[in-house]
Amino acid sequence: MKVTLFATCLVDMFQSSVGKATVEVLERLGCDIDFPDSQVCCGQPAYNSGYVKESKEAMKKMIKTFENAEYIVTPSGSCAAMFKEYPHLFKDDGVWGNRAQKLADKTYELTQFIVDVLKVEEVGARLEAKATYHTSCHMTRLLGVKEAPFKLLGNVKGLDFTPLPGSHNCCGFGGTFSVKMGQISEQMVDEKVQHIEETEAEVIIGGDAGCLMNIGGRIDRKGKPIKVMHIAEVLNSR
Repeated sequence: MKVTLFATCLVDMFQSSVGKATVEVLERLGCDIDFPDSQVCCGQPAYNSGYVKESKEAMKKMIKTFENAEYIVTPSGSCAAMFKEYPHLFKDDGVWGNRAQKLADKTYELTQFIVDVLKVEEVGARLEAKATYHTSCHMTRLLGVKEAPFKLLGNVKGLDFTPLPGSHNCCGFGGTFSVKMGQISEQMVDEKVQHIEETEAEVIIGGDAGCLMNIGGRIDRKGKPIKVMHIAEVLNSR
């Protein structure tokens, strides 16, 4: 199966280990990975800030970049959800609207692809740790991926998993929200870290780099001994 990796900006610039783990997991599951060098930002930051017209230029670039992909897989529910939004944004443009729909139809978040397309729930991972999982807003509410991460984590050998209290509450990142509403964002992430501590977890796992960067930054500033891992890294643990 030919898979084209959509790495995302945060993975490319800050969390390259997540991209590497994604590739290695998919290759072990029999996928042939392609990585188009021309991929850029999906346009989400500009779009969320109200610059719709300007963001469409980046969107068109991404549509052209992934046009020939068989499957597009990304380790980010947020960015996958943005691709799914393209058809709506180009609905009044016949040519681009059609191309945007084709892009959206073949785009999957990593755990969604593994469970729903590859039909795999056991990837042979092992991680001896007590952990909890943060369900990001875009991944669950916009993309609708709710069960796949837990099915995969449930088969990670050695993982002592504890549900996260208030798991559906936002961590306060929200892209540009954390910049524009810094004080509110700080209170939200403090609440998230408090709930993580309540589980006594050694590891906090998530599926969106933005959330993990926000949560991880707060954990680090508070000096808490909690490790932050993307679910791709957990699935790649042996």
